[in-house]
Amino acid sequence: MTNESTHDPEPPPNTSTPTPSAPKHPPPNPTEKTADNATPQNADSGGDDIFHGWLSTSPTSSLTYGAFAPKAWRETDVDIKVTHCGVCASDLHVLRSGWGETLYPCLVGHEIIGHATRIGTLARPGLHPGDRVGVGPQGFTCRLPTCPPCSRSTENYCPNRVGTYGDRYADGSGVSHGGFADFTRHDSGSVFSIPDALASEDASVMLCAGATVYEPLKEGGAGPGVEVGIVGVGGLGHLGVLFAKAMGCARVVAFSRKREKAADAMALGADAYVATAEDDNGDDGWQDKHAASLDLIICTVSDPRMPLHRYLTLLRPKGRFCQVGIPEAPLPPLDAMSLVLNGTSICFSDSASPGNIREMLQLAADKGIKAWTQTRPMAEVNTVLQDMEDGKARFRYVLTNNDGDGDGR
Repeated sequence: MTNESTHDPEPPPNTSTPTPSAPKHPPPNPTEKTADNATPQNADSGGDDIFHGWLSTSPTSSLTYGAFAPKAWRETDVDIKVTHCGVCASDLHVLRSGWGETLYPCLVGHEIIGHATRIGTLARPGLHPGDRVGVGPQGFTCRLPTCPPCSRSTENYCPNRVGTYGDRYADGSGVSHGGFADFTRHDSGSVFSIPDALASEDASVMLCAGATVYEPLKEGGAGPGVEVGIVGVGGLGHLGVLFAKAMGCARVVAFSRKREKAADAMALGADAYVATAEDDNGDDGWQDKHAASLDLIICTVSDPRMPLHRYLTLLRPKGRFCQVGIPEAPLPPLDAMSLVLNGTSICFSDSASPGNIREMLQLAADKGIKAWTQTRPMAEVNTVLQDMEDGKARFRYVLTNNDGDGDGR
């Protein structure tokens, strides 16, 4: 059973499918604004079916600012004026069709914070115009009592789910578009109320990066007496360290390839740091030093060359390894015998259920967890994407629209 905060009630099942209606105006071709200092003009989403945002048209194109048609309005929907949107590695993968062919034109961004401007008559209870709200990677889930994942509060595995961007709605209402935009439209069941104590730049990155590490930490038993490893000290991994410490874990060990992030990891609260490419000294290497010392490992990296087998030797008997990073190539092969003899469990996890996201947001508010973010103007999106590709983020870029004030409250 998931603890849920009282400010964000459970949405009702989405049992109705309103008749599709066409946008009032066909989307014009995107206006060619490629300069990073181009200043987009905000549109009023009120009753208009034309929004504006930063669109990609191919795996190699820069993003250009232009008009697009959101999904057709349903009375379960919410329109949001975007103030902040985190930049996720998923955005890079999808923009270059790294996980399969992307549906272009594509407008990415699934760490969205803004203010509700239009709320459907069948939207979930508790939403009001002007509320500060957020949307993570799930733009829609069916929430039907006949859906096994939804009926078990694991909506993030709903077979009918629609991603926040680059996905088609089965009811014909259109294509989902993300948060690199002035406005966005999503089903109210995927819209979260944001606790007042959380700054918008912090809340935005928690909706994907935070959720992606929080759920496997919780399901892996993270808490007092448990020793945890976090592989990768980046957008996801730094939040993994923060949440593991906030959950009371006895020891948190951070892993990265080089020592350049050691000071940051310790500042985040890690009890130890391992540079896997630099800390090998014969029999006194990191694998031997930390063998059979951890109960749970969360792996956030998406490099298929990772030393997976070596990480698995760090687990105690009945230990658990959870992979949340998604490589564009197959993972390294496994030695089944060593896993069987140690009783090792290997699992995978995709984001988090709405209940766990609400719980995570409230925990972050209660514990004063603050992500390490760098805010940049939305108009600099192409430069930001390149900086992220080059590994310059420490540890999450958050794009802000013109009227975003830095902390978003």
